[in-house]
Amino acid sequence: MHIKKTNQTLNSFKSLYLLFLFVFLAIKADAQQIFNSNSYPFTDFRQPLDITPPALAGSFGELRANHFHSGIDFRTNQQIGYPVYATADGYISRLRVQNSGFGLALYINHPNGFTSVYGHLSRFNPKIAQEVKKIQYQKKSYEIDEFPTPDYIPVRKGDVIAYSGNTGSSGGPHLHFELRDTKTEATINPQLLGIQIPDNVPPVISSMYVYRLNGKPFNEFTPKQYFQVAGSSGKYVLNKVSTINLTGEVGFGIVATDKHSGNSGLNGVYSIELFLDGKSIFTSALERFSFENSKAINSHIDYPALITLKRSIQKSFLAPGNPLQIYSNLINNGIINFNDGKIHEVKYIITDSNGNKSNLTFNVLANPKAIINTPIQTNGVAFSYNKLNEYNDDDVKVILPKGTLYDDLNFIYKKLPKLNANSFSSVHQVHNNLTPLHVGFELWIKADSSLAKHQSKALIVNTNGANQGGFFENGYVKAKPKNFGKFYIAVDTIAPSIIPINIANGKNMAGISKMSFRISDNLSGIKSFNGYIDGKWILMEFDSKSASLWHSFDEQTSAGKHNFELIITDIKDNVKRYAIEFFK
Repeated sequence: MHIKKTNQTLNSFKSLYLLFLFVFLAIKADAQQIFNSNSYPFTDFRQPLDITPPALAGSFGELRANHFHSGIDFRTNQQIGYPVYATADGYISRLRVQNSGFGLALYINHPNGFTSVYGHLSRFNPKIAQEVKKIQYQKKSYEIDEFPTPDYIPVRKGDVIAYSGNTGSSGGPHLHFELRDTKTEATINPQLLGIQIPDNVPPVISSMYVYRLNGKPFNEFTPKQYFQVAGSSGKYVLNKVSTINLTGEVGFGIVATDKHSGNSGLNGVYSIELFLDGKSIFTSALERFSFENSKAINSHIDYPALITLKRSIQKSFLAPGNPLQIYSNLINNGIINFNDGKIHEVKYIITDSNGNKSNLTFNVLANPKAIINTPIQTNGVAFSYNKLNEYNDDDVKVILPKGTLYDDLNFIYKKLPKLNANSFSSVHQVHNNLTPLHVGFELWIKADSSLAKHQSKALIVNTNGANQGGFFENGYVKAKPKNFGKFYIAVDTIAPSIIPINIANGKNMAGISKMSFRISDNLSGIKSFNGYIDGKWILMEFDSKSASLWHSFDEQTSAGKHNFELIITDIKDNVKRYAIEFFK
């Protein structure tokens, strides 16, 4: 009798659990049907960390400088060293160590056609660390990017593969996690594949903008109007405005952010939908994207406002050269022509990855008297977004490959006076920094005759101090800047700097686990660093954030007297050497 009751109780719990699971999956399936155009497995992957509840420091597709965030950033309580788990069965398909970027990173290919990525790790598990170190010594390089065969390092779901950290370009301790399509390498929102983050908080809408396009390409001269937004808990209205008077071709923009439940900062939203009189005319949804198009974030947003106001306004209309595949339901690329004299309802629906929604609704009166003209620009050269464009004169050549521009451009060039005695050309203003570019352009600057003895050390520099690289050829220094700006020729003849932290000539390093340095370069940047003990190459590890370089002693360095040499080379082949004796 007791056994029968126990079985009945277990069956009841089982039924309740199955009912809960069915409802949960039904709700999730419904959310997927609303917010993504592909079907994804929802139960194949586990969380990469065992920190509960999981919380994010950055969401998928979040607006970042020159790119959409390609994964999700798990908070690790401002600490490093949490075990990182394989989220599903598979094999290590990529071992990567970078000075910047993801720092220490692992990639796992899974049988279901997806690849998981784990970045900014502090260290790998012992087996993987041993293999990585072996490769580094084989290649005599700290940085590696290896693609092992499927049988090299197989893993099972739940295996500890590494430990969370803060390496590479990380701004603080966290785990960067991605799920990618293995074939296309497109990165996909992990929350669509069952990596759940507690979230019942709808997005926050901060402000709305109106752009008077007037049939012209969008640029820094496009008139825009700011509208304050009031509301909370998913319901928003324009503050103290009931109806907006507009005429002609108009675009809209929105400032919106999202928070998850619990320990959450401001993250990005998942989708933005714009409706006119109840009909969808624009949708952007950050379901997935390709890395080659990520820089088009600068066309997705109001780029001039980002540069001048430090404000991220997401436009709800499309430039003709925007290659992103995150848009749907487009009517006239989201541009509305208010010309009928009637009142229209405009509505925004902003959604996060968990399906929480916020609405903003307002009215527009198509009023032919509500005119704001775009300033006329007549002193430039017409560049087309869908063609190769060139500008030439005696001192400079500018070549923009097809696909560089997002929209047609009135290109402006100015020759400015020489900056100082350390420059070897005039300053060349190539348009301005308010126009975003999708790929870099070719820039040739004619060098002064005084460059003759420094030709191999020449490079192009932006007046903001940013090195553009480059090389001398046939009287010109040639480079490929990624953005417009003011450029001139400089030279790098100064060797890098080496500052020893805990080692000196003749020092006894017994009981000290590593030797440490700080290294830097004045202009062109560090190209390589190599350390040698008793003439044999040793592994030097580097952290670009702190410019710290170190070697951790191992069994290869026995007790006794040793010679050590460190050689740092910059991109213009200036070399700095540091040589001492030490004892171990």
